[in-house]
This record gives sequence, C-alpha cells and structure tokens, in this order.
Amino acid sequence: QVKWKGKDLFDLVCRTLGLRETWFFGLQYTIKDTVAWLKMDKKVLDHDVPTEEPKTFHFLAKFYPENAEEELVQEITQHLFFLQVKKQILDEKIFCPPEASVLLASYAVQAKYGDYDPNVHKRGFLAQEELLPKRVINLYQMTPEMWEERITAWYAEHRGRARDEAEMEYLKIAQDLEMYGVNYFAIRNKKGTELLLGVDALGLHIYDPDNRLTPKISFPWNEIRNISYSDKEFTIKPLDKKIDVFKFNSSKLRVNKLILQLCIGNHDLFMRRRKADSLEVQQMKAQAREEKARKQMERQRLAREKQMREEAERTRDELERRLMQLKEEATMANEALMRSEETADLLAEKAQITEEEAKLLAQKAAEAEQEMQRIKATAIRTEEEKRLMEQKVLEAEMLALKMAEESERRAKEADQLKQDLQEARESERRAKQKLLEITSKSSYTQSMNSSTTALPTDLPSFNIINESLSFDFKDTDMKRLSMEIEKEKVEYMEKSKHLQEQLNELKTEIEALKLKERETALDILHNENSSRGNSKHNTIKKVS
Repeated sequence: QVKWKGKDLFDLVCRTLGLRETWFFGLQYTIKDTVAWLKMDKKVLDHDVPTEEPKTFHFLAKFYPENAEEELVQEITQHLFFLQVKKQILDEKIFCPPEASVLLASYAVQAKYGDYDPNVHKRGFLAQEELLPKRVINLYQMTPEMWEERITAWYAEHRGRARDEAEMEYLKIAQDLEMYGVNYFAIRNKKGTELLLGVDALGLHIYDPDNRLTPKISFPWNEIRNISYSDKEFTIKPLDKKIDVFKFNSSKLRVNKLILQLCIGNHDLFMRRRKADSLEVQQMKAQAREEKARKQMERQRLAREKQMREEAERTRDELERRLMQLKEEATMANEALMRSEETADLLAEKAQITEEEAKLLAQKAAEAEQEMQRIKATAIRTEEEKRLMEQKVLEAEMLALKMAEESERRAKEADQLKQDLQEARESERRAKQKLLEITSKSSYTQSMNSSTTALPTDLPSFNIINESLSFDFKDTDMKRLSMEIEKEKVEYMEKSKHLQEQLNELKTEIEALKLKERETALDILHNENSSRGNSKHNTIKKVS
C-alpha cells in the first residue's frame, strides 16, 4: 500500500514465509549501481528506489551468523541461508576450493534427492544440475561424468540425513570459507592507497584489492570503541587508545551509510550472541528441540516400519521362489511318472513277444526231435543211405541243439523282461507317491504365502508402535536430548578430522588433471594459505 513503511512490507514477507528469526534478513534494492537496504521506519515510496514499475526488492540475508548450527533455530531460516550461500558459491562471490566444492555439491544433492538409490539415481541423473562453480570445472581436464562420479561417491555416504540436516552440514562447511558472509567495499586510506574494507560477523577487515582471502588488518567488534563518518571520510576508533585511529575514504556518501548500517547490525548481533538468549529465542529453541525430537522419533518409526515391510517382502519373495521350485519339481515328477508308465508298457509288450517266441522255438525243437526219431526209424539199410542218413541225423541233432540253446536264451530274456517290468511298476508307484507329497507341500506353501502377503498391512507390532507414539517432552527427556546434542558435537569434531582427510585425498586424486595455466589469483592465494596451514579464523587472530 502507498502508506506502508519498510517494516510493513518486510513483516508481510516474513509472515508469508513463516519466518521468526527476522533479524538476519532485509529487503535489498539497487540504485545507481549501488546496493541499498530498505529502512524499516521509512515509507517504502520515500526511498530512492527506481521509478519503473513494478518495483523490485530482493529478500536476502543481510547479516550472517558466526556459528550456523548454534544460531539458526528455525528450519526455514536454515533453508534460506542454504539457498543464498549455495548461489553465492556457484556465482563465485564466495571462493571455494575444488575439493570442498565437490563435498558441498554432494550435500546439495542429498538435500534435493534424499537417500542415494542406485536403481533410481543412475548415471547421468545430475547432468542438468548446476552443482560446481564454472571456475572449478574449467580448472581440470575432467568430463561431466567424472565430476558426477566423484560427487555421487560422497552423496552415497550421506544416507539417512534429512533435508534440513544435509543443508546444515552444507552451511557448517561453507562458514569456514574465507569470503563467507563478508561484504566488500572499495576504499582509500589517507595516503590515497586503494584498499578493500570487509564487514562481517566477526569485525572489520582491511584487504589488498588483489587478495580478498587474507586481511592485512582486522578489527574485532569487541575491540572497536566507535565508528563514524563525515561526508565520505570514515573513522574507526579502537578500544585501546594507544592504537592509532584508522581513517579511510569511500567513493560515495551512500556507500558510507551502507557500511555504517552493516557495522551497527553486525555489532549488535555480536553483542547479543554473548548475552543470555531472549525469551523469544529461548522459546524458539525449545520448540526446535521438541520438533527435532518428534521428527527423530517419526524417522525411527518409519525406519522400523520400512524394515519390517522389507523383511515381509523378502519372506514373501522367498516363499514365492520356493513355491515355483516345488511346482517345477512336481512338473518334473509328473513327467518322470509318464515316462515310467510308457517304459513299463513297452517292457510288458516286449516280454509278451519274447515269451511267444520262446514257445514257438520250443515247439520247433519238439518237431525237430520228432523228425529225428522218424528219420532213425525209417533209415535205409544201404551203407550209402546209412551214411547219408547218419549225416542228416547229425545235422538234425546240431539244429536241435541250437534250437534248444536259443529256446533257453529266449526264456532267460523273458524272465529278465518280467523283472524289468516289476521294477518299472515299482518306480511308477514311488513317482506317484512323491507327486502326492509335493502336491501337499504346495498347498501348505500357498497358505503360508497368503498369510505373509497380508503381513505388512496388518502387523500386530505396528499397533505397538502406534501406541508408543504418545510422547511427553519432560525435563528428563530434554536433558537426555541435550546430552545427545553434546555427544553429537564431540562426534562432529572427530568427523571433521576424517572429513579433512577425505578432502585432501580428493585434492590429491584430481591434482594430476589440473590445468595450471587456468588458475585464478584466488586459487593461488588459497593454495599458499593452505601450504602455510592458515585458516580463516587463525588468520583473523594473527592480524587482529
């Protein structure tokens, strides 16, 4: 509305977002290539905002926490900081070394996609995602597939982290970057030397224009007595009167106003952190702890339900597999039974034929014997005829002997075939018995399977879980939760060492693929600081 002040518009945005930690944020606009922030006690239209319609304001974090995990209470606050810091890293407004960029990308993927599933997150699923600064991509001879492989390897290790946890891990790593939360302004000292002034949650820092990572001088907020400006001249008075007053000039009066706003706001937050929390903050933190405990219980309940469902599905699959196996065995037994029946029929038929042949040979042998007797009775009396007759008798005897042997062999073969027939019928009987056993097992398995399939939807233990969800957040529970949080802090310190080792390992791995000629000035400065063992915090302590 026309009469609205800056606070009215700002409060509307915060209510819409459900944001209560409003002191970190503001509405930003641009005027004549200079950034400015909407004043709360001044009408919106009285600001020197651009005249075109619609008027655009950016809802952004104006002040940054020293420790994101301790200071950011609401989940929406954490999410807004995550989005802003991630954009600043990708836009290269915050310098981030390559190995840390890969780790941060893996947490961003966990926040967006949830737990890694190789069946869902297949090769190429990050092809359209912007996860790494272009400077990092151009610095190495690596394909997008190679970057995705390294990001996915770390992404798989974050299993079990919810979105808010992954975003907080992102912020905890990002807050240790040298340019995190620093607002830079071009200034000149009394000698006219060009410098950069950095304003952040820890204090004021003076940089060389070519080195935004390592400050030359730092003034912590607790060591500054007064800050003021007159026209374009800015004055910093240290608490120690023995230290000289630091004066510098900015290019515009508007810039001095902005610097003073940031100084006042950061100093107020710096002092507030070192005092007891207000009732509002205490209430928010208590609500956050309760919400965290509730979510943890809900996650545990869902994990248990998921595990029970998976076990039930595995049991069902095993029973189905066993049922298929029994069906296959039944089919094979049935086929074997049919083959046994066919074999028995063939053997019976062959035995009958052999028996008939044996009878026929016995009959022929009897006829030959009769013929021999007849020949003997009717033998001619002459010697020649007698010799011929003796020869014929001898041949007849040989033939009779052969027929008798053939008859005996056929009789044995018939006996053997009868024995084979009996064995075939015995095999047929056993096959039928096994088929009956398999049929009875199949029916039992089907009944077990039907009961198991119904298991996930009506498990008695689910009722137990549901009954145990009524949870009163008593003092003992809060103390226990506090102890768990302290334990998590200790574990985090231990993990930090492991994390640094992982970062160094990745850095060593991709070092061979680096294109030295593409290194920026900030890359070189960061490498020099790392080789000296300098970090953001110990550097500020040294130059304070």
